Amino acid sequence: MARRVVWLLAAIGVVVSGCTNDPYPDADDAHKVYYTAFSEAPRTLDPAVAYTTSSHAITGNILDTLLEYHYLKRPYQLIPGIAEAVPKAEPQPDGSVVYRFRLRPGLVYQDDPCFALGGRGRRSREVVADDIAFELMRLADPLVNSPVTDPFSNIRGFAAFAGRLGALRKQQPDFQQRPLRLQYAAAGGIEGVEVAGPHALRVVLSAPYPQILYWFAMEFTSPVPWEAVAYYDGDGGRDRFEDHPVGSGPYHLAQYEKQFRIVLEANPTWYGVQHPEWAAPGAVYPSEGEAGDARAGLLGPGLSGRSLPFIERIEFHREKESIPRFNKFLQGYYDAQGIIKESFDKVIQNDRLSPEMQARGIVLKKSVSPGVMYLGFNMTDPVIGDPAGARGRKLRQAMSLAIDSKAWVDIFLNGRGVPAQSPIPPGIFGYEPAYQNPYRQVDLPRARALLRAAGYRDGIDPGTGRPLQLHFDTYATSSQQLLEYQFFVKAWREIGVDVRIDATSYNQFQQKVANQAYQIFMWGWQADYPDPENFFFLLTCAMRRSTNGGPNTANFCNPRYDALFNEMRVRGNDARRLVVIRKMRALLENERPWIELFHGEDYTLYHGWLRHVKPFGMSVPMLKYRDLDVRERARLRAAWNQPVLWPAWVLLALVVGVTLPAVLTFFRERQ
Repeated sequence: MARRVVWLLAAIGVVVSGCTNDPYPDADDAHKVYYTAFSEAPRTLDPAVAYTTSSHAITGNILDTLLEYHYLKRPYQLIPGIAEAVPKAEPQPDGSVVYRFRLRPGLVYQDDPCFALGGRGRRSREVVADDIAFELMRLADPLVNSPVTDPFSNIRGFAAFAGRLGALRKQQPDFQQRPLRLQYAAAGGIEGVEVAGPHALRVVLSAPYPQILYWFAMEFTSPVPWEAVAYYDGDGGRDRFEDHPVGSGPYHLAQYEKQFRIVLEANPTWYGVQHPEWAAPGAVYPSEGEAGDARAGLLGPGLSGRSLPFIERIEFHREKESIPRFNKFLQGYYDAQGIIKESFDKVIQNDRLSPEMQARGIVLKKSVSPGVMYLGFNMTDPVIGDPAGARGRKLRQAMSLAIDSKAWVDIFLNGRGVPAQSPIPPGIFGYEPAYQNPYRQVDLPRARALLRAAGYRDGIDPGTGRPLQLHFDTYATSSQQLLEYQFFVKAWREIGVDVRIDATSYNQFQQKVANQAYQIFMWGWQADYPDPENFFFLLTCAMRRSTNGGPNTANFCNPRYDALFNEMRVRGNDARRLVVIRKMRALLENERPWIELFHGEDYTLYHGWLRHVKPFGMSVPMLKYRDLDVRERARLRAAWNQPVLWPAWVLLALVVGVTLPAVLTFFRERQ
């Protein structure tokens, strides 16, 4: 009995002395494991369909692309990925444009059982041009329902292939039971996608569309093996392809518990690992960047040209709540983290990291995202839109002069935003930091003068003799969101314009938009790719919501603007393109279909042990360029997470105090 008690007390002592809150195995301390969190599970990892940041954080590390982005240069610059070069546009006499891609020979897919479909015992194979043609056909396939069919419709025969494929499925009841690649072969393939040998691909566009190259830097056009799509069909206990992507990228999917934990491990068959002698641009750390990159430790002789990736494993852990996630970052258990609203004033003071955060070696990185938030006017409205002619234009100009974007950003976003002067954000060709939109400077006297010139002296509608009342429509109904909109209402009231907030459900709001029964709204846009075309297209006639169901919710339509847009969109980034952009910008200045508000700014915290960090802005994973000092991380984690042992020792003392008399009594009775 006594011996058992002694052993029990000793065991309790060992447990107490070894207490820790570290959620990771001790064995991981010596490895370069990047820890991060996600709040919502990705809906799909199928590259033809996935279109969210959470999905791209995974697929962008698993799948290679023909082209990539330079890690350090801004404005954004394309570089070769698994293609040997960024192709040049080749205009043809019939108005079409040809792009020729040549894949690097010797690329292989990650090891996977699906390849046994191509030959018994096979676990991998070479990446070939047919795989990219197959994926482009998947984008066109109506059953795949890809969200990016519109830009790829510029490829000759893209829509025609989809039509033939759909017709065959209707005409032949058993056609859809055939393997997908045989269905595509029977439909004849896409005319403008020509495979010329295992490593050569020729893409023909019906008309100039230089932005197509950006789409070849996205996972939508990654090579996909037909074996993976055929094998991962959900039958016989197998995964579905949407949960089991097979790629040739720097990492492979090692564990996928999508609601809890996702693990990526470095791919030993990646071309950057297998062929470091190639020094391929997408497989080595860059040797040049922007001014200041060297001073920031992002360039140097010991870094430039090193083979990627540096990090061995990436772990995503599900954290639904922001406060526990932020606390784990402060404990060192996540390597990077955004700043939650509840802790902003503690973390950021005078637009800099607080002394407490600096003392912990935490680094703040700011990046302006390539997007824009704006207030829009419904240009079909008889009071505030085109039907009102010059009166409506002056009213829009006056309302634009009343809105202080910087104050709104300071109050509601803790200053995390750059006031917008045009639709183009920083980092995009055509953005000019010195440009000042004459209608985006707060000027209340001028606004009131414009209001009088529009016939609304002191805000009175001469037709009714009563104050002019306008409607701000929204589906945002929370008290915080309504408070944000009240800021605009109050600003307009200062110049004599009475605006009423009409908050409804999302479905009701969409119905109002469909019926053209709205006047003012708040909207935003995030770039799919870094080109001014991706912003200016939002205001073209072809994109009007009222007639074509497009993203031009302002329903702005101006023939002069469209003519300039059509010239701008097909040009490279040259001097003439900038001239055209300035003309478009001046036209929007005057017409005011939008009140440009701000370009969002991300504030991200990084622990000092994470190396080579330069925020990219767009949702393109760049983890292969980053590195970790695991010794420094382990040291600081241990220092920050010293276990509080006194309650356990008190408990142990209580246990001893309770059990010891019983033990002594037991021995006395035995004697």
